Amino acid sequence: MKIPDKIQQRDDYKACASFHGHVCMGLTIGYLASKLAIKLLKEKRADDEELFCITETDACCCDAIQVLTGCTFGKGNLIYRDIGKMAFTFGSRSTGEGVRLVLRPDISGVPEKEQFLAQKIRVAKASSEEISEYEKLYETRSEALFDKGPEAFFTVEDMKIPSPSKARMAPSKMCDICGEAVMETKLTSINSLNYCRACRD
Repeated sequence: MKIPDKIQQRDDYKACASFHGHVCMGLTIGYLASKLAIKLLKEKRADDEELFCITETDACCCDAIQVLTGCTFGKGNLIYRDIGKMAFTFGSRSTGEGVRLVLRPDISGVPEKEQFLAQKIRVAKASSEEISEYEKLYETRSEALFDKGPEAFFTVEDMKIPSPSKARMAPSKMCDICGEAVMETKLTSINSLNYCRACRD
């Protein structure tokens, strides 16, 4: 899908692309999810842990979420659940309100004519007229979808959501096996010895 120039020229999108390193559809999905969540929750970017996000993927979209919402792995308010879905639950600690946004499977549906022309282009059998027709169809479809706004990309489930625990801080202790400092809560005691997870496994 072509990301329209009018999206790519926005300052906040440029900030996401700069952080991520390039422009791609995955980044754009995170951008759109973040914009929609902030709008629905009537919130602003989190300075601390006022907002949180539970992401069910670790794909490119997470970088846009960190930039726009202030939900970051470092602050502990971006929580990764390894489920493999383009799904994001955003919540507000102040209101207890939350939304789960799931990418619609039909947004990547390509009409038959466009598929036919794309295949001809792939095997180098398309005329210049067919290439132009394909590009116009491709761009028109993308523009039409983006013109509908972020709401067109996601199913939205409103929910009351319990806030996850805030990021925990704990002193470091030494692993008795490798001798490296480890967050105390990440150590496992076995036969009176402290094991970090790397040494335990």
